[in-house]
Amino acid sequence: MKRKLVFIHGRSQQNKDSVALKAEWVHSWVDGLEKSGLEMPLADTDIRFPYYGDTLEGLIEGKPDDQVAEVIVRGTMSENTPERQFMSEVLEEVRKKAGITPKRLAALSSQEVVQRGVLNWEWVQTILKAIDRHVPLGSGAGVAIATYDVYQYLNNKVTAKRINDGVIKAFDAADEMVVVAHSLGTVVAYNLLSSLGKERGWKVPLFVTVGSPLAVTAIKRSLPRREVPSCVGKWFNAMDDRDVVALYPLDKTNFDVSPGVIENKTDVRNPTENRHGISGYLGDEAVARRICEAINA
Repeated sequence: MKRKLVFIHGRSQQNKDSVALKAEWVHSWVDGLEKSGLEMPLADTDIRFPYYGDTLEGLIEGKPDDQVAEVIVRGTMSENTPERQFMSEVLEEVRKKAGITPKRLAALSSQEVVQRGVLNWEWVQTILKAIDRHVPLGSGAGVAIATYDVYQYLNNKVTAKRINDGVIKAFDAADEMVVVAHSLGTVVAYNLLSSLGKERGWKVPLFVTVGSPLAVTAIKRSLPRREVPSCVGKWFNAMDDRDVVALYPLDKTNFDVSPGVIENKTDVRNPTENRHGISGYLGDEAVARRICEAINA
């Protein structure tokens, strides 16, 4: 029996037509396959695309994406909440990885703001401004929203359940499934494969993560476990090192899953506007080919 393919999307997909969104993913993958002279190895009906974008839209009073960004960036969260601490820690890591110095932050705000430190919300807002200014094609608002969504998924049981319940429907113990996940979707997929894969008899010969934030310290620490899920045969992770959401490869230094092994490809040159877009990952020749090979194996 030919293997099935499961695509698990990331954030910023609300108010989209799920059929059209799936078609975008498939089209990007076909573009990547054509670079190797390959054709799509399975029918569109064998590609499952669980859609949960509208679940995330409701996180902040049902506001559209640009308004959600504004709410988060302006900092409406209460002082010293776990949510704010999580976001502050992630953004501090982004700042260091991007080489944004305290001197550059001070130039955008004041030395006093910088001296007050990480949990000062004005300092966080300054980092977001600095990402916009100093990281090529970086988006401070985009990083803030991605961080907020991951926090909600990992810490809000209602949100996590709604997302999980929708994504689980794409899995079937009767089929072998190649799973490809992007951005927040990598956190969702990893959580489900680790917690439910063995229990439900899922068989995943290849798990592909692209643009994944799993190795970011605050996110990694929030995971209930760190392992290659027992239902997964091989794990292939791809990233563009300019992607400010996927800060690190999932290697022994940043995401040790000993005795498991994750194969990392860190030289993707994602041509999308923010270096994080799914089309730039699925359109990569090596990524597209690995998915195809796993389906045909």
